[in-house]
Amino acid sequence: MEMIRNREEAAEMLADLLEQYRGQDGVVLAIPRGGVPVAAPIARRLHMPLEVMLIKKIGHPANPEYAIGSVSLDAITIDPTIEVPREYIDAEAERVRESLRKKYTLFMGDRKPIPLKDKLVIIVDDGIATGKTLMATIEQAKKQEPAKIIVAVPVAPQAAIERFSEEADEVICLLTPPFFQAVGQFYVEFRQTSDEEVIALLQHQ
Repeated sequence: MEMIRNREEAAEMLADLLEQYRGQDGVVLAIPRGGVPVAAPIARRLHMPLEVMLIKKIGHPANPEYAIGSVSLDAITIDPTIEVPREYIDAEAERVRESLRKKYTLFMGDRKPIPLKDKLVIIVDDGIATGKTLMATIEQAKKQEPAKIIVAVPVAPQAAIERFSEEADEVICLLTPPFFQAVGQFYVEFRQTSDEEVIALLQHQ
């Protein structure tokens, strides 16, 4: 079974495949927390700023675990097939957004998010499992009308690659193993990424 040593090795291998975009007007968008150690070296190599997209689901009023949509710092996406009162959605979105604002400040200090309009956006994570967060990230990024969206991940099931190829302009993936259970099974080292690591990587770009 093919393995990736760690997130740092994954970053170098993905950066090699993204080399053609070096110096373009782009943003490397990391999905925290695990995507940040992969995205940071890519951003450095391509001479692009590193940004994080913070997204959280909104749970159903009767079952908080059941996601009815997602919220980012500046947008909201709700599943149109689910009947939920607008007041609930607005109140929940504001509550979630408040926690996202605190997290963004923790990660980025007082830096304002970089606008994505007309830019090349490279969305990076350390792998795709369910793909829900990545799908929400792409949806929220599209609302800002970027010129192009590229998804770059070290490992993902083939079905996810096919799905995201329809959502993004390009998908770059190092490994698409036939028997996929979890992202971590394809890394030799796969430890949890701490907030402290994320902060260090984001603030030393």
